[in-house]
Amino acid sequence: MDRHDLVDRALRLFNTHQRRFVARRAGVCERVASGALAAPAVDRRRLVAELYLRGSGLEIGALNGPLALPEGAHARYVDRLDLAELRAHYPGLELVPVDIVDDGERLASIAAASQDFIVANHFLEHCQDPIGTLQHLAAKLRPDGILYLAVPDADQTFDAGRPSTTFDHLVTDHAQGPASSRHAHFQEWAALVEDGDARSTAARVRQLEDMDYSIHFHVWRLPDLLELFARTIAEHDVPLRIELVTRNGIEVICVLRRVDRAGAR
Repeated sequence: MDRHDLVDRALRLFNTHQRRFVARRAGVCERVASGALAAPAVDRRRLVAELYLRGSGLEIGALNGPLALPEGAHARYVDRLDLAELRAHYPGLELVPVDIVDDGERLASIAAASQDFIVANHFLEHCQDPIGTLQHLAAKLRPDGILYLAVPDADQTFDAGRPSTTFDHLVTDHAQGPASSRHAHFQEWAALVEDGDARSTAARVRQLEDMDYSIHFHVWRLPDLLELFARTIAEHDVPLRIELVTRNGIEVICVLRRVDRAGAR
């Protein structure tokens, strides 16, 4: 099955489940899923959260912009740094408390199948192994749990000059470890995002590597993002199903549901 077949399959699965969901909650969901909702970007995030998030969960990397949760949903905040370290990195910002210090790509301190939902907005592009990240996050969700992602659309951000990350590249990062491509990612960032010439780019790459700076290691347009989800589910046995995808200003909101293996097909 080639890339186009997989993306078509993802869209068909999404559309099938979305029609069922719209039939139950037609008032808001139909407008959100179509992208026709005339509301600010943050409001659309909130509306999607109202449709899908219940119970207890986690939000990764919320910083000063936590997702507004509906009544009946409660989140603990996860970050790779504690609050004091975050304040040193982001002076002047009002940051949410950090309840759990952990690597959001792995969530090693979180028990399997323990969360009703996981929110990770503007996080996936910072992950050095997105396939592994989706595997780990799915494993932490209870059956029927929700993974709520907002991912920047490269064409709407400072990443517009960068090529989309191919799925083959992501497979290599997953199989061999991201260290093999890390230097090249920093080079691309310094040259295409920061617009450096050859000499300044080399110096900047060294600086970024020394800082372990969290750049956008990977970038996607909507078709590439759908390919990532479809092929990760199909080829890496990740028990998720695409529930909703909607454009939202500079980002794409994606909702995936934890399912058993039969339901993921």
